[in-house]
Amino acid sequence: MKRRFLCLIAAAGCLPAAAADDADRPPILPYPIRKSTLDNGLGIVTVPFDSPGIIAYYTVVRTGSRNEVEKGLSGFAHFFEHMMFRGTEKYSQEAYNDALKALGADSNAFTTDDWTCYHMTIPASALAKAVEIEADRFRNLKYDEPAFQKEARAVLGEYNKSASSPFLKLEEAIADTAFTTHTYKHTTIGFLADVKDMPNQYAYSKVFFDRWYRPENCTIVVAGQVDHDALLGLAKSHYGTWARGGKTVDIPKEPAQAEPRKAALTWPLPTLPTLALAYHAPAADPADPDVPALRALQEAVFGETSPLYRALVLDEQKAETLSAFADPHRDPHLFTVLARGRKVEFMPEIGERIRKALADAAVMPIAEDRLKSIQSHLRYAFAAELDSADAVARAVGESIAMTGRPEAVNELYAAYDRLTPADLQRVAARYFAATHETAVTLETKETK
Repeated sequence: MKRRFLCLIAAAGCLPAAAADDADRPPILPYPIRKSTLDNGLGIVTVPFDSPGIIAYYTVVRTGSRNEVEKGLSGFAHFFEHMMFRGTEKYSQEAYNDALKALGADSNAFTTDDWTCYHMTIPASALAKAVEIEADRFRNLKYDEPAFQKEARAVLGEYNKSASSPFLKLEEAIADTAFTTHTYKHTTIGFLADVKDMPNQYAYSKVFFDRWYRPENCTIVVAGQVDHDALLGLAKSHYGTWARGGKTVDIPKEPAQAEPRKAALTWPLPTLPTLALAYHAPAADPADPDVPALRALQEAVFGETSPLYRALVLDEQKAETLSAFADPHRDPHLFTVLARGRKVEFMPEIGERIRKALADAAVMPIAEDRLKSIQSHLRYAFAAELDSADAVARAVGESIAMTGRPEAVNELYAAYDRLTPADLQRVAARYFAATHETAVTLETKETK
């Protein structure tokens, strides 16, 4: 399972100097993208490039906790991340694992709010075997009620392990307070009451799997030393008779926030005081100019080279960490600022200075040269990550999960290049109003 809050403390890298000439640059992804769609709706995407003898094989399922609309039944997208390794009639759990070992595969899975991903890095020569075993488990997953209950209890164990950190509690409170209607109100692992009740929901698990694990909701992404036509032929052979589902649900739309909201949390053990300020932000659509502008503001106002970061973290040392993030989502989500103070008494001032920095961003244009540096940082930091077949497949897979289109990743980085100081001012004024704020604090519980 992927949870953003478990990695919040990692700070952003320093910004490089601006490129001498950023105009007319090639797409951020330096490799061609080929795509096809089977008659049953299954997407086939390849990103061929020279990765001697290696490919990454990703199955992108456009289902995450966002899709869990029934009351009392959150957590099932993450549950199936576990359950998909339980085996089939042809390949038991042990036989599946043995097949991966024989291939020398590095295999895993993760779940987010919006998608579930099954991925492996394997020799290019093992493509046919990978298609066979992956098609089998997606089409023929088999489990009985005892196996279901065992895995459901394992999910509860994972929840309890995560709950030993204050960040799960903080993440839950932000989601539950900021959202009133949308399914983003619960985290990826689900509400605790639902996770506890999950062993009793064997029948519903079949409904969930039948609804979402269908070809029209999935895309196979293979990056590295791969031939598109060869993969397409294998996919037709092994996935081609996989039946469409045709079932869907309505995801509730979150109404606009009209007044500030807040929640105060305590933690029974010593921990640094933490403040999170969240503001509703748009979905990950590269055609929306607000999306790249908010990402640039994230760096401009809260990055390691920002005046606020230097003052609070480095010079005055009132905050141990300061960061902001607006992770991509299929539906409108949140721009969140997180600060951990060194002392409780510093927190009111830290909050005031964060809000002032956001207000200033709406009235004071960023310097052209600083914006250029931020644009260069966003581009080159991402490009530097594309150093393996797995990294390329991951980037393309996320683009598909968010927008349905692999090429959207190139469109987003082209949009970064078009940003102006006025764009950053405009979005700061639009999204960071006091009435849009959700504030969550977390402090150690006082003992007498």
